[in-house]
Amino acid sequence: MTMRSYQKLRTAVPQLVLSQEEEEESAATPTPAGRSKLAPWWVGSGLLITAVLLSTITVWVLRQVSRGWHGPAPPSQCHLVPESHRYDCYPERSVVVTQELCESRGCCFIETPPAVGGKRGVPWCFYPPSFPSYVVQSLNQTALGMTGLLVRREKAYYPKDIQVLRMDVEFQTNTRLRIKITDAAKPRYEVPLEVPRVMKRAENPIYSLEFSQDPFGVLLRRQGTGTVLLNTTVAPLIFADQFLQISTTLPSRFLYGLGEHRSTLLHSLDWNTLTLWARDVAPTESFNLYGAHPFYLLMEEGGDAHGVFLLNSNAMEVALQPAPGLTWRTIGGVLDFYIFLGPDPNMVIQQYQEVIGFPAMPPLWALGFHLCRWGYGSSNETWQTARAMRNFQIPQDAQWNDIDYMDGYRDFTFDPQKFASLPSLVEDLHKHGQHYVMILDPGISSTSPHGSYWPFDEGLRRALFLNTTQGQPLIGQVWPGYTAFPDFSNRDTHQWWLENLQRFHTRVPFDGLWIDMNEPSNFMDGSEEGCPPGELDSPPYTPAVLGNSLSAKTVCASAKQNASVHYNLHNLYGLKEAEATASALIHIRGKRPFVISRSTFPSQGRYSGHWLGDNRSQWKDMYYSIPGMLSFSLFGIPLVGADICGFSGSTSEELCTRWMQLGAFYPFSRNHNTQNEKAQDPTAFSPSARTAMKDVLLTRYSLLPFLYTLFHRAHLQGETVARPLFFEFPWDVATYGLDRQFLWGQSLLVTPVLEPGADSVLGYFPRGVWYDFYTGSSVNSSGEMLKLSAPLDHLNLHLREGSILPTQKPGTTSKATRGNPLRLIVALSPRATAWGDLFWDDGESLDTFERGNYSYLVFNATENIFTSNVLHASTEATYVTIDTVSFYGMQEPPSKVLLDGQEKPFSYLDNQVLTVSGLGLRLSQGFSLQWL
Repeated sequence: MTMRSYQKLRTAVPQLVLSQEEEEESAATPTPAGRSKLAPWWVGSGLLITAVLLSTITVWVLRQVSRGWHGPAPPSQCHLVPESHRYDCYPERSVVVTQELCESRGCCFIETPPAVGGKRGVPWCFYPPSFPSYVVQSLNQTALGMTGLLVRREKAYYPKDIQVLRMDVEFQTNTRLRIKITDAAKPRYEVPLEVPRVMKRAENPIYSLEFSQDPFGVLLRRQGTGTVLLNTTVAPLIFADQFLQISTTLPSRFLYGLGEHRSTLLHSLDWNTLTLWARDVAPTESFNLYGAHPFYLLMEEGGDAHGVFLLNSNAMEVALQPAPGLTWRTIGGVLDFYIFLGPDPNMVIQQYQEVIGFPAMPPLWALGFHLCRWGYGSSNETWQTARAMRNFQIPQDAQWNDIDYMDGYRDFTFDPQKFASLPSLVEDLHKHGQHYVMILDPGISSTSPHGSYWPFDEGLRRALFLNTTQGQPLIGQVWPGYTAFPDFSNRDTHQWWLENLQRFHTRVPFDGLWIDMNEPSNFMDGSEEGCPPGELDSPPYTPAVLGNSLSAKTVCASAKQNASVHYNLHNLYGLKEAEATASALIHIRGKRPFVISRSTFPSQGRYSGHWLGDNRSQWKDMYYSIPGMLSFSLFGIPLVGADICGFSGSTSEELCTRWMQLGAFYPFSRNHNTQNEKAQDPTAFSPSARTAMKDVLLTRYSLLPFLYTLFHRAHLQGETVARPLFFEFPWDVATYGLDRQFLWGQSLLVTPVLEPGADSVLGYFPRGVWYDFYTGSSVNSSGEMLKLSAPLDHLNLHLREGSILPTQKPGTTSKATRGNPLRLIVALSPRATAWGDLFWDDGESLDTFERGNYSYLVFNATENIFTSNVLHASTEATYVTIDTVSFYGMQEPPSKVLLDGQEKPFSYLDNQVLTVSGLGLRLSQGFSLQWL
């Protein structure tokens, strides 16, 4: 059914006269019925608004404002709106919406059967086509785009609605557009995120923009296809002080992002509301979780993709409906939208990260295997676990401790009895090329006698904690008991945090930090004194947050911080702590920082990675880790993983074996569990399970050169590391809902077993040739689901045709591995071509690429010749050799193989694998292999 605009044309609205060119464009693109249309703003053309027009609109607007709102919508209008296109006029969850309440807002009321399972379904109260909104009073060209005034002619139903808005449009690049709407009369809170400043307007954008004048609305189209990406005329814009709402239709149902939530990768648009408000809660479907990421990616019909980012840190919800449509609701700040035109999904994510910042390059050891548990009980028991891993020669790069290492759960302390040998443990790890990571919570104990706990005493002296409305430190309760919360929006707090870490590092020379509980989490609601009455802690509208209160299990929204009130800064708390922590680690160690944070916000990847929180030892939790990991790839935080084998509850040997196989391919790979449960590190299981876990970790370590290169590409240009299949096959709609498999980069397909009792697994193989990673045997797929053998000791990995993977003989640490010889795997296409690359440096120094202290190689296979080209070299590349090149898909056995013109011995197997060994070539020297 054709979508109707919600505001019918009023004859009093003056019409703009279109140029002949614009009239032709207008005729070619029909306007939805009932909408007064402004001239399309094609980039590069001007828009003249005469003084007569401005005065006419102003007179008309004032006349409309004076009329006021006249009550319920005519029933004839209401029944014309199909159910899927009913935009909710009464989203409050604490109210049973009656016809009287609904019509008091001037909206339509039609009861529909309740949704199955108690979920919200078709709204009973929805906007009629005639619902009033803003009108465009003026629109003028600027150097970067345009600016306009929007005037509301009738009062909205939320308090303190803003009558006159300013809209700024910037055509920033050919694939990026910014639309910002704010109060025209006075400044409002805006997210203090560094975003790129644009100096000139895009010259050849692949989008066109068009406005509806009355009611105000935006229509954004993709020029090449004419696809309407945004159409905000479908429901009214509402902009009150604490309630901002804008709706749009979507060009398809294939929507991703909008985190952090536990869900499938592809979101359901069946009346699904996603809330963004950082919250400490074990990952559960339908709850707002630890981080807030107001960004979505949408796949259009035909394989194009675009993304939308709302730069806003206030409590927010995004309502999805089957129109398909979407509604943004936030309770503060401004509407600051960035739209990214791709056109393919990889490019959308790169363009998004050009705004929020590319992720940091992690140290190589961060990509090794990490081991932790809450409940080792002592440093000696922790040490025994690390030694057991060594005894079985199971790879491990980092040993962690949870909060039980602390003295009374207080930050920057360790238990003088149970963890007395902690400094010796760390020294031993370092001797074995391993690293130590410890947990820190932001809650600082406030109950120690004065003079006995420097972190609190000094923080209090410098006034660095969140304050109540009365100007006193806000006191909540976390693990150490009553606590104060550092204000990381204050730069002085960063210095205090550094000093605390420096003092502790002199005793325990840790290598990385795990920052937890930083939503911030609070075991009481608000504070020990509750929260004061007022519009910050009890706003006119509260999004669908768990606990139905902004202060549920966190601090009061009214808490005072240096940069603003907590109401505005809550979702930024983890980001600002991560920034302070990464900076401190750089200062202390002089090397790349390693930080893993629970709470996250856009740009977090610049400072930290993320783990997916306190999951459970259940099969479904293992499955949900894949869409969770892939979503954070979309959010620009590639260093991500879940607690392998589950955090809470007891795992089984089968579950843990399968999860170790999957977790070996998380970009961030850590096994972690809680106290009072059985140990679940690899040494705790039977010899067969332990061997299976060891083997898959050795496979990971053999792939570290490939994985490290992917992280370099992420750092340099915002590519994803772990990525959904549809990123590489956007024309294949069958990939759009796949989240039980994933890719590393373009070329390595991971198909894990996610169900108990299975000895096989179904996996989708997009069209093309795929090679078994281990054997080189090929599968030629037409784009189909294939059944793969999957005994308990086997993880299915496949290489995509046309790719070249640098691998390495694995050691038990990344340090031991990096000195071993390389093996290049060349997965030939049917035309015998392939491509790959390798980034190599010392694995830990700061800014090696920026300083030129790296090597970069490109590998190519074409026309019976393989070449290794060194595009940039450093001394690190002279310490390692390329020993073997294996060719998968060599259709005929060659008669001879030449290395730089000299004949070399080779082997050739019936499954069309050619291997040339014993090359002994320095990585720093280019070479060619030719087969005849």
